[in-house]
Amino acid sequence: MKVIIQIPCFNEAQTLPLVLAELPRTIPGVQSVEWLVVDDGSTDDTAEVARSHGVDHVVRRPHQGLARTFMAGLEAAVRAGADVIVNTDADRQYVSDDIALLVGPIVRDEADMVIGARPVASTAHFSPLKRWLQGAGSAATRVASGTRVEDAVSGFRAMTREVAMRLHVYNEYTYTAETIIQAGRQGMRVDSVPVRTNPDLRPSRLVRGTGPYVRRQLLTIVRAFVVYKPFRFFSIVGGTLFLIGFLLGLRFVSYYWVNGGAGHIQSLILAALLMGTGFFLTIAGLMADLIAVNRTLLEGLDLRLRRLEGGARQGRE
Repeated sequence: MKVIIQIPCFNEAQTLPLVLAELPRTIPGVQSVEWLVVDDGSTDDTAEVARSHGVDHVVRRPHQGLARTFMAGLEAAVRAGADVIVNTDADRQYVSDDIALLVGPIVRDEADMVIGARPVASTAHFSPLKRWLQGAGSAATRVASGTRVEDAVSGFRAMTREVAMRLHVYNEYTYTAETIIQAGRQGMRVDSVPVRTNPDLRPSRLVRGTGPYVRRQLLTIVRAFVVYKPFRFFSIVGGTLFLIGFLLGLRFVSYYWVNGGAGHIQSLILAALLMGTGFFLTIAGLMADLIAVNRTLLEGLDLRLRRLEGGARQGRE
């Protein structure tokens, strides 16, 4: 079994050596451990630093953001023959010794994806608001994905080759919640293990403020739920609006009979608008569900192509 540890990087020449100095070269139950750095258009010496510190695979690409860099790393790791892919950050947020904890459930065939759960409650630089928001976001992700992941926005994670080939990230901002929702909705075994963190070396480049970060994460969760359960999403919203409109219609009818047809015409107008909107949202849900079927078929074809490409590459090697 080969494990490849990937590190997405953007201008990490200063912190990357600290991370690489602690990365393991051996993991229990694993025959080979390799390192991969994805340089997301860095303007410093990130790629050169990676090569000089013994990184096995260095991928350089134009700057496109964390989500696409993460996916580029998965593709590169699959091409390099990885059986298990571990993702960690270049800012030394996570304790590298805990990589064995992430890989363990996969080696024992107990999970397909494992997420490292940080000690959010005891992390000193997390404000009470951020801790609450982290918990709320993870709870929403659990509902949307059907998993029991404790720390949904943790980038410290491991996954099998099969999971890596199945994932498709549509969000350009981050991959954390979306990939968990995809994995859970596709029936993959997603586990969560407690991991440790190191003190901050620098402020986060992804979180530029609690408000914008929360908004983006909520949009990611809603979008992923719409993609994977469109009829349920639209029918719940549409059904709620239709019910409210129906009740307002009953209100108008009751006043109509009591007052002899006088007054409260605004209830009838609002009822018609809400019921019409609810009906059309339900129809939109049906159409989106049909589109989701096509997307599932296309993802299946893409998976088969990736498997064929991987098999052909291994055959040449």
